[in-house]
Amino acid sequence: MMGLEGVFARINQLNAQLGIGAPAGGLASDSADPSDAPDFATELATATGTGPVPSTATAAGVTGDDVVTDAKKYLGVPYVFGSTDPSRGLDCSALVQRVYRDLGVQLPRLAAQQATAGTPVDGLAAARPGDILAFDSPVDHVAIYLGNNRMIAAPKPGDHVKIENVYERPSHIRRVVGAGANGTALARAATVRPAALQNAGSLAAVPYADMFVRASAKYGVSAKLLAAVAKVESGYNPRAVSGAGARGLMQLMPGTARSLGVHDAFDPQEAINGGAKLLAHNLREFGSLPLALAAYNAGAGAVHRYGGIPPYAETQAYVPKVQRALAALGG
Repeated sequence: MMGLEGVFARINQLNAQLGIGAPAGGLASDSADPSDAPDFATELATATGTGPVPSTATAAGVTGDDVVTDAKKYLGVPYVFGSTDPSRGLDCSALVQRVYRDLGVQLPRLAAQQATAGTPVDGLAAARPGDILAFDSPVDHVAIYLGNNRMIAAPKPGDHVKIENVYERPSHIRRVVGAGANGTALARAATVRPAALQNAGSLAAVPYADMFVRASAKYGVSAKLLAAVAKVESGYNPRAVSGAGARGLMQLMPGTARSLGVHDAFDPQEAINGGAKLLAHNLREFGSLPLALAAYNAGAGAVHRYGGIPPYAETQAYVPKVQRALAALGG
C-alpha cells in the first residue's frame, strides 16, 4: 500500500490535472492535460489501496513489440515517486501504466495490482517482450520485459527510466497483450512442472531454467552444469556470437551444431539441447568433469592428444571458471 507521503504526492498530482491549485511545494504542473483528468475519488481510492482494483481493458492488435517500442521513448525520464506525468517524472508502476495506456490498454495504478493483470506466465524462460515483471512479496516493483534477460524500468529515487538486467527472479510475470490462444499455448509449451524446478534448487532464479531442466531430463546431464556452461559461454545471451564464430547461448560452432542436430543455434532450447548432448558425450568418453569441459572448449581431439587439459590459455582458464559457476549454483 502507498505510504502517506505517496498519497499526498498523488493528491497534488491529481489536483494539477484537475486544475486545482496545489499546496506550496506540491507537484502541480502547468503542462497537465485537462482531458487526461481522472475521477478524483476513484483515483484517490486506488492510490491509497482502499478502492476496487480497476479492470484491465485491452486494445485489439497490440503486441509485445509495440509495448517495448513505446516504453523506450521514456528512457531517461527521472524517477519521481507518486508521479504519473513524464514531464516531471515517473515511478515504476506509473511507467508501466503509461506505456500500456499509450497503446489503448488500461491498467491499474499500483504495482501490486498490475501483478494480477492479464494472464500468468510460468517463468522467465517463457516470458516474451512486453510482459510485466513484478518483484518481491508483497510486490513493490514492476518493469517491462524486453527479452534476453533485459527489462526497462524506473528503478528508484535518484535514478531514471533505463534498461537493465533482470537482476533477480520475478515473483510474478503477467502477459497483458498477445495472450490469446497461440500465446497461451506457447507459454504452456515453455514450462515444466514446478517440482522439477524445486529439484533444481537455486537454478530456479537462472534465465532459461525451465529449458536447462528439460535438457537435463532428456540427456542425463546436470541442469546446473548446463546453466554454468551457458553463463561462462554467453552470459545467458542467446544471440551471442564469438570472434571465432561460435553462436548462441551454448556457443556452438556451426559445424558442431549441425553434427548435434541443432538447426538454429540462436534458439535457446535447441542450443541447450545441443550443449547437453555434447556434454553427455564428453562425460561418457572421458569419465571426468574437468576433461569433459576441456573437450567442450578445445575439442575432444585436443584432450586426447595432450592426455589431459590442453595447454591452451583459454582452456586452462575455462575449466575452473565453469567449475566456479557450477559451485555458485550449488552444484
